[in-house]
Amino acid sequence: MIGNMASDDPEGPVIFEDLLLKTQRIEDIHLITQTDPLLVNALQRAAAVVIQLSRKEGFGLTVSEAMWKETPVVATNVGGIPMQIEDGNTDFLIQPQDYDDDAERVLKILRDPDLGAELASKGKKHIRVHFLMPRLLLDWLELLSEMM
Repeated sequence: MIGNMASDDPEGPVIFEDLLLKTQRIEDIHLITQTDPLLVNALQRAAAVVIQLSRKEGFGLTVSEAMWKETPVVATNVGGIPMQIEDGNTDFLIQPQDYDDDAERVLKILRDPDLGAELASKGKKHIRVHFLMPRLLLDWLELLSEMM
């Protein structure tokens, strides 16, 4: 049984079944398919790194959420994700399906906790400056002021 998964991912069930077969004998791997926001929040906060390996993506809110929680991110350079990440400065961008580069970047963060902390701190500042409501409100007020 697949459980609750994102309904907007047509490849999700096939990938999940493949992953389930490959990991079912490994004790330390737990596949979570619940869509509980509290669980997602806890996992993003506890993670050493969040990985978002989208092939296609809209904005990719998961990336901003992790960055706001000061968790380093390795994500694919697709859709709205590059708007959120300054590669090598706030977090890391990789090309879709470049799993070797993904593994390299994740290991770099895991092996150098100071780097992870630096990326996470810069990432949170980047989200604060560019994507939170006060910034968007100021943009609207500036636009209205120009129109008047």
